[in-house]
Amino acid sequence: MRHLSALDALFLQLETPDTPMHVGSLMRMAAPRGVRGGRTAYDQIRRHMEGRLHLAPVFSRRLAFMPLDLANPIWIDAEEVDLDYHIRRLQLKAPASDAQLETAVAKLHEGVLDRARPLWQFTIIEGLPGGEVGVYAKIHHAALDGQGGVAVAQALLDVQPRPAPRARVVKRPPRLPPSTARMIGAALRNTVAQYGRFASAIPGALMAAGRGGAVVLDPSALRKQGLGLGPRTPLNRAIGPRRGFATTRLPLAEAKAIARRFDAKLNDVVLATCAGALRRHFAGDRKALAKAMIGAVPASLRSAGDTTRGQPPRGQDSTSNYVTMMLVGLATNVADPARRLEAIKAASARAKTLTGSLRGAIPTDLPSLGIPWLMSALIPLYGKAAEADRIPVIANVVISNVPGPQVPLYLAGGRVKAYFPVSAVAHGLALNITILSYDGSLDYGVVAAKDAMPAFRSFARHLRAAHSELLALAKTA
Repeated sequence: MRHLSALDALFLQLETPDTPMHVGSLMRMAAPRGVRGGRTAYDQIRRHMEGRLHLAPVFSRRLAFMPLDLANPIWIDAEEVDLDYHIRRLQLKAPASDAQLETAVAKLHEGVLDRARPLWQFTIIEGLPGGEVGVYAKIHHAALDGQGGVAVAQALLDVQPRPAPRARVVKRPPRLPPSTARMIGAALRNTVAQYGRFASAIPGALMAAGRGGAVVLDPSALRKQGLGLGPRTPLNRAIGPRRGFATTRLPLAEAKAIARRFDAKLNDVVLATCAGALRRHFAGDRKALAKAMIGAVPASLRSAGDTTRGQPPRGQDSTSNYVTMMLVGLATNVADPARRLEAIKAASARAKTLTGSLRGAIPTDLPSLGIPWLMSALIPLYGKAAEADRIPVIANVVISNVPGPQVPLYLAGGRVKAYFPVSAVAHGLALNITILSYDGSLDYGVVAAKDAMPAFRSFARHLRAAHSELLALAKTA
């Protein structure tokens, strides 16, 4: 049994049919090796994946809920993994356009995963031009964070066309689900351990809070950090179940050239590109551009290069969520793109400094005894507050930039040409822009709630225009 952390469990508790909490990706790839005769891309990819699933525990475990919801759920080994359910096939009418592929992925991204099964699903999408194949994957956010997703990709993908040989899988006999008494005992022991870890972390947390507490308690300092409330926009409302999805690819070398010219970080350039796109999207909305929008920017608490979270506490999972959230002013109220980038650069540096000073005070887990009861009462209130527009606009949009491999990857021998993230939206945050740097490109995946952002498809065009504007400034300055 592996216990879910408080953050992992929160993604389950926040989930409703309107707000599914899975994350995913869309890979566009060349046809895999061996697709000829009666074999299809689906056949080859399924066979390849079947031989790799044992390399990442997320594929073979499922949730077990505590009796009476006494505490957060646990992960246990699934009795079986039904690949007909987990690896599916979708045939589009060839040759399918980019818009048709994105529409299909948006539809696949709707709805919740079956909690009685392992919380993942892949869809092999055929019918793309030139024999290309789309591979859409979704995995529940309770199971992993962005860097954990990189570890899952490492299990399935290769860095050479010919798949590397893997050790033969030794099938173990299925284990019986834990008894009620054993689950309750494990919950109580884990709670005691959580309180122990919580108590031992207090001295360090107090020291960290002392370093950053002056900023947190001073409203004027908060405003200087860019942490005031953002403007209320159509994105900051209750959302429905329908999704929109759009993609674009921007050259990584060009983004780095912009960063060098303005003495900025690559992430600052990404934020400025998103900010420029937001200004274009809300060009006719004076209220939305009256003050700076706030970006919620996930920040990993893992060590550099760690995709497994190192050694977690006993009973905790190694690929679970280990992140916090930075709030960064996006300067969308600044018309000049160069000044906007400078403002974002300063706001991002301040946010990183604040997050770093509070790092030791940020809890990565909390005692969970009785928490499901509390959350079952609070979540409906959250939904009602969202419907009444009573949730304060702490952030306007989620923007996540995930470092990825700068070499081509292969799945079942087919080269992955593009790797777009497909993330989650929530009440009050109807737009999520997630970027993965892959093989010389920044691959942008834009997910929106369609009722809050009907014209979402133009946003990819706005991203390209904002990037081109910054590049032109970098070349002429």
